Amino acid sequence: MGLSRLDIVYLSLTRRPGTPAHPAEAADVVDILWAHARPGDDLEHVSANAGPGRLDLLLYLRTRETAPGPRSHLHRAGRLLARCHQASVLMRERYLPAGPPAARPDAGAS
Repeated sequence: MGLSRLDIVYLSLTRRPGTPAHPAEAADVVDILWAHARPGDDLEHVSANAGPGRLDLLLYLRTRETAPGPRSHLHRAGRLLARCHQASVLMRERYLPAGPPAARPDAGAS
């Protein structure tokens, strides 16, 4: 088994126009993410914070490989979010579908 690291992926969900913030929306989405996470997602932790017109998420994913590819943390985060949006009526009613997460421009500078 190779070395692993913890990658953090920032995602922002945009509320559908006319959809007000809900007091429990952060907890609701965290629960939905955990309910639909699969072992291959390697989800370790999720945090959520409601902002004006959006919900910001941090997904902490365990990553065993170093090269980007179909198992990269960005790909897994995008797949998980798409799976949740497809499976959850609440997600579809409250938020627009998210695009794929993008790497930070300085991600390779470490």
